[in-house]
Amino acid sequence: MEISSRNVVEGTARAPHRAMYKAMGLDDDDLAKQFVGVCHTGNEATPCNIHLSRLALEAKKGVSDAGATPREFSTIAVSDGIAMGHEGMKSSLVSREVIADSIELMVRAHQYDALVGIAGCDKSLPGTMMAMARLNIPSVFVYGGTIMPGILDGKELTVVDVYEAVGAYDAGKLSLEALKNIEDTACPNAGSCGGMFTANTMASISEAIGLALPGSASPPAEDQRREKMVYDTGVACTKLLDTGIRPRDILTFEAFENAIIVLNSVGGSTNGILHLLALANEARVKLDYKDFERIRKKTPHLADMKPGGNYVMNSLDKIGGIPFVLKRLLEKNLLNGDCITVTGKTQRENIQSLHTAEIEQSIVRPVDNPIHSAGTAVILRGSLAPDGAVIKTAGVEMTEFTGRARVFDREEIAFDAVARGDIEEGDIVVIRYEGPKGGPGMREMLATTAALVGQGLGKKVAMVTDGRFSGGTRGFMVGHVAPEAYVGGPIALVVDGDEITIDTNTNAINLNVPAEEMKSRRDRWSQPAPNYTSGALAKYAALVGSASGGAVTSPVL
Repeated sequence: MEISSRNVVEGTARAPHRAMYKAMGLDDDDLAKQFVGVCHTGNEATPCNIHLSRLALEAKKGVSDAGATPREFSTIAVSDGIAMGHEGMKSSLVSREVIADSIELMVRAHQYDALVGIAGCDKSLPGTMMAMARLNIPSVFVYGGTIMPGILDGKELTVVDVYEAVGAYDAGKLSLEALKNIEDTACPNAGSCGGMFTANTMASISEAIGLALPGSASPPAEDQRREKMVYDTGVACTKLLDTGIRPRDILTFEAFENAIIVLNSVGGSTNGILHLLALANEARVKLDYKDFERIRKKTPHLADMKPGGNYVMNSLDKIGGIPFVLKRLLEKNLLNGDCITVTGKTQRENIQSLHTAEIEQSIVRPVDNPIHSAGTAVILRGSLAPDGAVIKTAGVEMTEFTGRARVFDREEIAFDAVARGDIEEGDIVVIRYEGPKGGPGMREMLATTAALVGQGLGKKVAMVTDGRFSGGTRGFMVGHVAPEAYVGGPIALVVDGDEITIDTNTNAINLNVPAEEMKSRRDRWSQPAPNYTSGALAKYAALVGSASGGAVTSPVL
């Protein structure tokens, strides 16, 4: 295998390069070794990332002890929780591409031979893994870990409880003092949001797909095992320099099937669909919505995880974490056990070596007695979403909803209507022009969906958007509608009072408006002016594709 770092440090012409390395404390012995980039997304934007620079030190120790030279660098990460509900959320999905691009540039510029990637908040996990697939150098991903749940009156809380408490307060169902108590308690320390929201979903997927060490997804951020896991990741990445295993050797179609299986079995975030499509694009694996539906229908929903269920990631960790789930799936031949992983072993070998014990618990159900017989990440199609839409059915009791459209061209307008109490039972809230191009950036709608749940409308209304939902969203909420409104998708033609039907039994989402009326509306429709005409968001809007393809950016050649 070519040792790229030798391009930088060998030969008399590279004396200036060596001099710069020596200014940073390296000596000739260090320079003679292979270089391993240790990337992290540490910052003070969010508790998900606040501790990652400390964890990077442990990864560097692992790299050094295994015989290579670590080179630490960092990249950005947007806090979805703090960006939520305002214009800042438009930067969230864009950051996934910036993270992948920035890691690529750092590795290419400095010719690192391998890569350890440490990430915490939602988009930093797929962004880091996308860079690994794109660069295709020996790489191991490791999660920064979940936050511990807050405890109030004996109940475990997450940040989603705070969002829902806002809705309850607006509806007069919660006092200001009670809201403040929830706010003060829900997020006790470092780590990513505690339920099976997007960060924990993608961490689970990192194990299932083989890019992370077994058992690395579930230990909390503040647990001592997290530091050891990060150290072991540094060691494992350095060992890959000898074995020559690269990300695209791991990221096969069968590995993506495993990822989709786990996404459905744990009731994971709909963002997992978007990110797996984007990762497959980088890995040069053909993956589409048909694959998601085919796999979902044969995958049981096993884990009773928030927001649709009762438990947080820390609870799953106590019974064995994702390996416990993988073992149950493998034992019933529901997992591709022969997929190679970053350990150099197959998934089957990894699972068998961990010796996860069966204990009495109610968090992960047996395959023969699942929560649902089919998975929860559902793809819908129909006259309102010809290219597809997604809905998460974990914790959702109804399977069909027909209601009248309440149309909003911007999330903040919809949130204000919810806060005023203007949304009524039987309404379907339609939020459009929030897609990848139209937003731009495909905002999440947690502030609005949580407000509806907090007001007691979670089972009485539905929502449809060309934007996204947080992994913390619950209820009959349909996102990723494609084509999006900005490019003239049918969602652009909906008007107040239109009847919409959503049916998860038949995977249908239909706008019940006659064809001649739709033609008349289309003839009158014109594309609105872009919200941004310069800067990162404008560049993203110009390059991004449909949510049905992962909302990836492609160069114009």
